[in-house]
Amino acid sequence: MAAELTILSGGLSTELEAAGFLIQGDPLWSARLLHTNPQAVKTVHTNFLHSGANVLSTATYQASIEGFKQHLGLNFEEAANLFTVAVCQAKESSDAFIRQHAETRKMLIAGSIGPYGAFLHDGSEYTGSYVKDMSIEELKDWHRTQMQCLAAAGVDLFAFETIPSLKEAEALVQLLREFPNNKAWLSYSCQSTSLTSFGERFDEAVNIAERSNQLVAIGVNCCSPAFVGPLLKSANSKRVRKIDWIVYPNKGENWDHKLGYVITGYKNRILLSALLF
Repeated sequence: MAAELTILSGGLSTELEAAGFLIQGDPLWSARLLHTNPQAVKTVHTNFLHSGANVLSTATYQASIEGFKQHLGLNFEEAANLFTVAVCQAKESSDAFIRQHAETRKMLIAGSIGPYGAFLHDGSEYTGSYVKDMSIEELKDWHRTQMQCLAAAGVDLFAFETIPSLKEAEALVQLLREFPNNKAWLSYSCQSTSLTSFGERFDEAVNIAERSNQLVAIGVNCCSPAFVGPLLKSANSKRVRKIDWIVYPNKGENWDHKLGYVITGYKNRILLSALLF
C-alpha cells in the first residue's frame, strides 16, 4: 500500500524576503512581522495553501516571550498575545481557503518551536553548543512558556524543529507530557549523513520516539537534501517505535552568522516538504 503523503508549508522567511521584507539578521526572524505586519504572514500562509500544503507552521520558530520583550519592548501580556496572533493568522488563512474552495482535505496548524539557540541569535542553533552548559530542566523552563502560549491559542500540534541535540530533544519530549492533549513532531538538524548537528548518531537519536506516544513523526530538517536518504536509511532498521518520518531539508546551505546562508553545492530550491503523518 502506498504511503500517505502530507505536504508541509514552505519557509516563511524565504517567502517574506521574496516579498521585500528584511528578515535575515533580525533576532526575531519572521516573528517580528507578527507585530509589524501580520497580514504579510497571513498572505504567505494562503500562498502555501494554494501550493498544496496541508500543514501551516506558525511564524514562531524564533519567537519567545523574552525575545519579544527585549527586541520589541513589550510586556509579558503583549508578548504572549503575539503567539495568539501567529496562530490566528494561520487559522484564518486555512478557514478562508476552505470556504472559498470547498476544500475537503484536512488542514493542520503546527505551532513552531525552534531550539534555544535560535533565541541566542549567534548560530549556535546549528551546533547545539549551548546544551553543554544547560540542564534538561533549564531547557524545559525555557521552552515551557512558548508552548503554553501556543497551546492556549489552539494549535493542532507542536513542531519541534531544527533541534541540534538529543539533550534538547529529551527536554522537549519530557515537557510535552505537561500538555497531554497535544501531539508533536520532532525534527533534528544534522551536520552529515549520520550525525546530528551536535555530533550524536542520528540512528540513535530518533529512538527518543520510544519515550513518547505523543510524537506523531520524527525526522530531519534544515540540512542538505543529500543527507536525507542516508540518514533515514541508517535509522530505519534501528527504530524501536515505527512512527512516521518528517523531512524538510534546505537548499544545501550552511549558516554563517555574518553572511547568512551560504550555498555549498546544491542549487535546486526546495519548495514544499513532505510529512508522513
